[in-house]
Parts: sequence; C-alpha cells; structure tokens
Amino acid sequence: MPAPQESLTFYLQKFTRLRQGVTKFGPAPHKAILLLSIIEQFEKGEVHQNQIFISPELVGVFKENFALLVTTGHNPDFFLPFYYLASEGFWFVKTLPGKELNAHIKSFHVLNGLVDYAYLAEDLYALLLLPETRHHLKTALLKRYFPASRLHQQVKSDGGYLHNLEKYILNESPAIYTPLQQTVPDEEQVFVRGGLFKKLVPQVYNFTCCITGMRLISNHGFSMVDACHIVPFSRTSDDRVTNGLALCPNLHRAFDRGLITIDPQLKVVVSPSIAEDEANAYALKKLAGKRLNLPFGAIHYPAPENLAWHREKVFKG
Repeated sequence: MPAPQESLTFYLQKFTRLRQGVTKFGPAPHKAILLLSIIEQFEKGEVHQNQIFISPELVGVFKENFALLVTTGHNPDFFLPFYYLASEGFWFVKTLPGKELNAHIKSFHVLNGLVDYAYLAEDLYALLLLPETRHHLKTALLKRYFPASRLHQQVKSDGGYLHNLEKYILNESPAIYTPLQQTVPDEEQVFVRGGLFKKLVPQVYNFTCCITGMRLISNHGFSMVDACHIVPFSRTSDDRVTNGLALCPNLHRAFDRGLITIDPQLKVVVSPSIAEDEANAYALKKLAGKRLNLPFGAIHYPAPENLAWHREKVFKG
C-alpha cells in the first residue's frame, strides 16, 4: 500500500478528474456529490468498516448535498453514481448472492435489489478515517466542482433536506417540508422517508411496544419493536409519526390484519371474530381495554383521524 502522503496526492488528483458524463445541462455532478456524501458519513461516524450500504441516511444526505450545490437542471438520481463510480478504479460494488450488475440498471429500485454494499480501495478508506485527510479531499471536491462552497457550509449549518425531512416526519414542523413534496414521490424519496419512519417511530416511543410495554435492544443495535403504519403509506403517502405506532412484531401483524384496533380513548379493542387459547399468557383478548403507552409530547401521538380510518376500514368487528 502506498505511503499516506502518496495516497492523498493520488486521490486529490483522482477526485478532481472524475469522469463526468456530459448532458444537455453540462458535466454531470453526481459522482462528486456521492463522494461528498460519503465523506460526510465518515465525519458523522456512521461508517464503521469498509462497507458503504445504500441506507436512507446516505441517500438523504446525497439529495441534500445535491439540492445545496447543484444549480443545473440535472435530476438528483442516487443510483447513477453508485453504479458508475466503479469506473474510477477505487469504488467497488458487492452484489447480493446470485445477483450481478449490468449496464441496464435504470432505476433505484433495480439497483437496491441487486446490491449488498460498496467498498473503497483500502488506501482511500484509510485516508477517510482521518479528519485531516478527509478535509483535504472534501475541499478539493468543493473547489473543483462546486466553488460556492461557503454557501454550502452555511446552509448545512442551518439545516437541510434530511434535517427538515426528519422534523416533518416527527410532525414538529410540517410547513418546512411542504415545498419539497411531490405529487408522486420518486423511488429514492420514498426509500429515505420510509427508512426515517422505521427509525423515528420506535425512537419517539422509547423503543417500547406501545401496547405490551416490551422493550428490548441488543448490543448489536437491533430492536424488537416495529414501526407500524396506521393508514398504509400506499393510500396517503403519510409517513409522519402521527400515522405510526410502535408495536412488537406479533401485534404489528395483528393490527395490520384488523385483529386489534384502538378506540377513541386510545384503548385496545380486540376483534370478536377470532378464536384463541385465552388461558395463554400472550392471548390477544388479555390486551382488551389496555391503554396505549404514548410518546412524550402530544405532537407525536397517533392522529385520531388515522385511528378512526383503521377502525372503519381494517378492523374486523
């Protein structure tokens, strides 16, 4: 492996000579945006080994950086650089077992169904672990492709796409996200929003099932609590926490299938149309009348109109 200074010089040159496809809007900025977004993930301590996963956080940061830095008419498509960056010689993509990448990848959905993770050349990975060399690489990218970097840093400090989207999903500032919404959200936006919903709903419920009170978090970061939509996202595109409940997996399934619902007093109602061993400690009927354990802050409570929809449209009364 080259000495650190030799590696840094090499990648400073590589980063300022990226192969950019030329479009009617000029050179495509996607590779540079992806590299900036990956550096940001390192800065936040979100990369723990040489494996870059297609996560909602990475896609969200990519879109945030694209909105802040790109002034041309290019679409902020994440899947393009994730695939094409492999041509630079320091980015490698590991596919899922039995899958392979090809030039016919034309959408985020297809890419996400093929990829396990990407990884960097070992010397580049080592450079990105160090704050000083990260700074040099980031500065080189901003100076070469986005010279108005001062504005980028200022807007970042005031919040951006991902920050505002989190506040929207938490129902803490509904007006902020409105200008970014589309009539039909694209695949990547839905992926980011869905990932944040799955993360933030358990978080506001303190990773606790709001019916049983079960709370379990492993040393590996896994939780046994799901984020459950009250009204399906496919019907309303509503992924705010007010359209969610934190439930353990068995109750998530029961809720989705209408075997339980929540009444206007926020108490559990169990369908009379089920047969079960009522002596069992986990029988659903033992939960009848139990009041929900609610999050801290009324802005995070389940919306009454969403619960009413579930009682009317899903519950098997």
